[in-house]
Amino acid sequence: MRLPGGDDLRKTMVILVLTGLVGCVEVSPVPESVVVKRTQMHMGTLVSITAVASQKKVAQGAIQAGFDEIKRLERLLSTWIPASELSHVNAAAGRHPVEVSRETLDIVARSIEIARLTQGGFNIAVGPAVDLWSVTERQYIPSDVELDQLKTLVDWTNIQLNRDARTIFLPREGMRIDVGGIGKGYAADHAVIEMKRAGAQGGVVALSGDIKTFGTLPDAKGFPVGINHPREEGALIAVIDLKDEAISTAGDYERFFERDGVRYHHILDPQTLRPARGCQSVTVVAKEGTMADGLDTGIFVLGPERGMALVERLPHVEAIIIDDEGQMTVSSGLRDRLRVP
Repeated sequence: MRLPGGDDLRKTMVILVLTGLVGCVEVSPVPESVVVKRTQMHMGTLVSITAVASQKKVAQGAIQAGFDEIKRLERLLSTWIPASELSHVNAAAGRHPVEVSRETLDIVARSIEIARLTQGGFNIAVGPAVDLWSVTERQYIPSDVELDQLKTLVDWTNIQLNRDARTIFLPREGMRIDVGGIGKGYAADHAVIEMKRAGAQGGVVALSGDIKTFGTLPDAKGFPVGINHPREEGALIAVIDLKDEAISTAGDYERFFERDGVRYHHILDPQTLRPARGCQSVTVVAKEGTMADGLDTGIFVLGPERGMALVERLPHVEAIIIDDEGQMTVSSGLRDRLRVP
């Protein structure tokens, strides 16, 4: 989970459209419930947490519990923090396994699970290639020779987990893993668990564009979330009400440069180590933020046809895919839920 300039920059395409809450700190729509919202900076992005509870004090406590959990996970998982567990795993690449917490082992295991589902489209080991491209800084186009030299370092199948010893081992020096493409969804899931324990009846955890909801707003069916157009700034393609669901988007429009009429973006196909072609954006709705966050990138790499075929096979997963021509495809379970603004 890298922070400034990390993979989270692709996540600004999904926005909350909570009428009466945007820009507000506290709202009390009805006497029986209180809605409180707070925003802080964590994981290199703005994190907004909204809680619905019977009392203001309970809502505030639930929000603090959510922020505390996000901060705890950040200290474990951020590769921008030298003392984090994943930083230690990367530093020991090619030398020895590193014992880690249950959470660190869990998120890496979940990452490998999603890599398998997406035929390697989602890959937490692809960082060395992302750095070589340096899309937001040097805007460098690597040669085939340079990319071929990285192939052994970005092979996610080489990541070794020992569940009994609770260790992670990267067998080749120069390998490293980064859970930035799944970590915010994972953190949102865990923050929601802590908010429920603290007494919240409903709420939203939004880490940039990775959003996890539970329960509902007072007198509402769910939490309305807008999905931005990947080519028209400020325009929404749809609005959906979420209830006990998460949403996440991968797009080619946040970190990119153009040269000779070609758009080079940061979502790399791990097979070619070049920008994945075929999609402008992929939005995934799932029960878990972890699944939504990891799948959107993997489906983007798979492309519209294979990506939607995967979605239709998975339980409790839906998607909106906009292909490279701007055509939108919506999964079968989502078609009746979308509202055009």
